[in-house]
Amino acid sequence: MPSTSSASSRKLSRPARRAALVVHVVASASWVGLTLGLLALGITAAGTGSAVTVEASVRAMKLFADWLLLPVAFLTLVSGVVLSLGTQWGLARHRWVYVKFWMTLATATATVFALRPGVNSAVAAVAAGGPLPDAGDVLFGPIVSLSAYVFMTVISILKPWGLTKRGRRLRAASTRRRADSAEPARQTA
Repeated sequence: MPSTSSASSRKLSRPARRAALVVHVVASASWVGLTLGLLALGITAAGTGSAVTVEASVRAMKLFADWLLLPVAFLTLVSGVVLSLGTQWGLARHRWVYVKFWMTLATATATVFALRPGVNSAVAAVAAGGPLPDAGDVLFGPIVSLSAYVFMTVISILKPWGLTKRGRRLRAASTRRRADSAEPARQTA
């Protein structure tokens, strides 16, 4: 089947597509799992009266945020881009892919500029012997992230909203090319 875009966009071979899909699903599921872990630790920190438990919870959150979240977020983003550019879905052909790309980019950015600083400030305050300064620092990020990941999972399954303007334009051009290439065959028959 001919590509519906320029010759510069190559489709992944079946083994490469499957490998990229496995990497993407595992990375995405890992991101959801880490976020659930952060949420459980945040609820524990915000809901306990024990200073030792609060400190242990926010320190564990810091480990997740510092060492695991960013590599998993980056792997999810990169594998998603590889899949979109290497398959018929394209990065800007279907609205659901486009929405997922921007939401993944936004949640990865929020991890760097909102979630990690919130966790770091909670750790600093608790390590200095004070109480948890604001439960929102350890709860808001995981709740928003988890909501975004669930939404992205749903649209990955349902694939709503149809084509973008670019996708409609590419599909029309492909249809015209197929009709033009079929015309000489009809004339010789």
